[in-house]
This record gives sequence, structure tokens and C-alpha cells, in this order.
Amino acid sequence: MAWTSYQLILAGMMLVTGSINTLSAKWADNFSAKGCKGSESHEFQHPFLQAVGMFLGELSCLAVFYILVFRDRRSPEPTVSTSQPFNALLFLPPALCDMTGTSIMYVALNMTSASSFQMLRGAVIIFTGLLSVAFLGRKLECSQWIGIIVTIGGLVVVGLADLLSGPSSGKSLSNVITGDLLIIMAQVIVSIQMVLEEKFVYKHNVHPLRAVGTEGFFGFVILTLLLIPFYYIPASSFSNNDREVLEDSLDAFCQMGNQPLIIVALLGNISSIAFFNFAGISVTKEISATTRMVLDSLRTVVIWIVSLAVGWEKFHALQILGFVVLLVGTALYNGLHKPLMCGRCQEQSEETERLLNEDQAAINVAT
Repeated sequence: MAWTSYQLILAGMMLVTGSINTLSAKWADNFSAKGCKGSESHEFQHPFLQAVGMFLGELSCLAVFYILVFRDRRSPEPTVSTSQPFNALLFLPPALCDMTGTSIMYVALNMTSASSFQMLRGAVIIFTGLLSVAFLGRKLECSQWIGIIVTIGGLVVVGLADLLSGPSSGKSLSNVITGDLLIIMAQVIVSIQMVLEEKFVYKHNVHPLRAVGTEGFFGFVILTLLLIPFYYIPASSFSNNDREVLEDSLDAFCQMGNQPLIIVALLGNISSIAFFNFAGISVTKEISATTRMVLDSLRTVVIWIVSLAVGWEKFHALQILGFVVLLVGTALYNGLHKPLMCGRCQEQSEETERLLNEDQAAINVAT
């Protein structure tokens, strides 16, 4: 069945905004600018402030939700329901997981390449699958277990590619290894978030945009308040600011003033996360969840190609192998192979039926 123009626009929006989300964050990290009080030029490495911007993008989904509600109420047959009561505090535990996982991933993005960052995020299916078995009582199919094993193999290949290409990318080997491990650790936290959402949130049938926006609200408020103690917590060499604290937000704003393109990159990150969530939810509704999974995997290719084109990283053939293996693992875990198998079974069934009809016709002729 051919896609409509609207469906094509949604798919394109999801692919483009999902890619911009990672690329804009990496672009901001690559800038160098002077900080406050005329300090020397240094890289813009403010992962916690960037995470606040990401939650601001998620928070904007609430505005989109209420715009949809307003338009829906003016239609003859309203379809968006807001009357179902729910406790907003249910979103607090997953929001805390999201806040922690996102902050760790932004720290890791400073240490590794954008393409490896995106590929290694595929580790989430390993921990989500294991936790869903342990805490949700779910039984995984054989193909899902195979998908988990294949994904582990893909992570090993991507990690090996990073080890081999680390020195040529201008990053120390210790930073690359630390960044990759942080990304995988963050996926453990993200998988806990997904299990919590499935166990406590989804059963209340909350509109997805409202759910994303509510989690964004909690994440934005809590992390913004945490920026105050982070301004005083020493972090020695772990930080990249003159004061050597966990997060120097004032230094970040001074760098933005001295290099306005950083603001452009951050605005790209904030707006892209809002449009990405909207497009992802719409793709699931208008096309299928399978299509959403495929598009989410394809944005890794876009990020990798752009990173190579602008010179952020060097080509390494192992990355292609790692991506293909991860893609196969994701496809197996999410059941993307089933339509192909069903289609083949249907073709075999039709062929068998045709042969039986021919045999029956031959028998009828003979009699």
C-alpha cells in the first residue's frame, strides 16, 4: 500500500529531526569560545545544561498536546480525550531515569563520535528485554533472544572500531573507552525507564504527547534546580572549565555570548527533540510501529554520513559491519523479520493451493 503525502512528510520529519538531535548536540560540543571574565578559549562541554535543553524540548510536547486538544474540541466529532484522570507523579520515577540517562549520554558524547554514540544506544534492547523478563514476567520469543545475542556482537564490533580509530580521531583511547562504557551504562537506566513506563504509566492510557511532556516537565524542573549545586561541586579533570566544577552554567552562557553559533546548535537540539517526538508518535499512529523502528535505525546512517562529510570522524569499515549487525539484532528483537516470513509462507501456501487445484483439475479431466 502506497504512502500518502502526509505519511511521507511524517517519516521524513522523524528521520531528519532525529538526526539533527544528535548532530546539533555534537556540533555544540565541537565549538571553542572564551568563557567568563576573559578566560581562555575552551571547548563547550556542558552536558547537564544541554540535558536541560533536551527536557525543554520534551516539555514543549505539552503545548503541542493542548493545541491538538483545542483543535479537536472545535471539530464536530472530538477524538482526543483528556477527561481520564491520572496521577502526574507516576511520571516522576521514569523522568528521573530519563534525566540521569540523558545527562550521562551527553557526557559520553563529548568523549566519543556521534555515530558510535547513536549505534551504542542500540544496547537498550538488551537490558529492556532482560528487565521485562525479570520484572514484567514477559516471555521472550526465540527470535528476541537471538536478537539480543546478535546485538551484543554488534556492540563488540562497534567498540572494536572505536578502539582502532580512537587515536586518529584526535581523542585519547581512555576517553573513547570511557565514553562508550558510559553510553552502555546509560542504556541500563533508559531500559529501567521503559519498564517503569510500561508497568505504571501506559495502563492509564495517557496520550503519548502528554506523557512525554509531563516527563519533560519533571526533568526540566529538577535538573534546572540541580544546576545550582552542580556549580559548586568539584570535578577536577572531569570538567572542562576554569573552576573545575561539575557544571558551570555561567561559563556556558558566557561562551554562548562569545560564540552565537552555539545558541543556534542548542536551539536546533531543543526544537528537534520536540518535532522528533511528535513525528515518532504520528508515524506509529499513521503507519506502524515497525516503520518507526526502521526510521529510528536509519538515522544512524544519516548521522554517520554527515559526521564523515564534515570531518568529525574518520571512515572505518568496522563501523559498517557493526551497524549492520546491530540492525539485524534490532530487527530480530522487534519482529521485523515476521512480515517477510509471513509473506513467504503466504506465497508457499498460494503455490501449494495452485498445485492442488491443478491436480484436482487433472483428476476431473481424467474421470
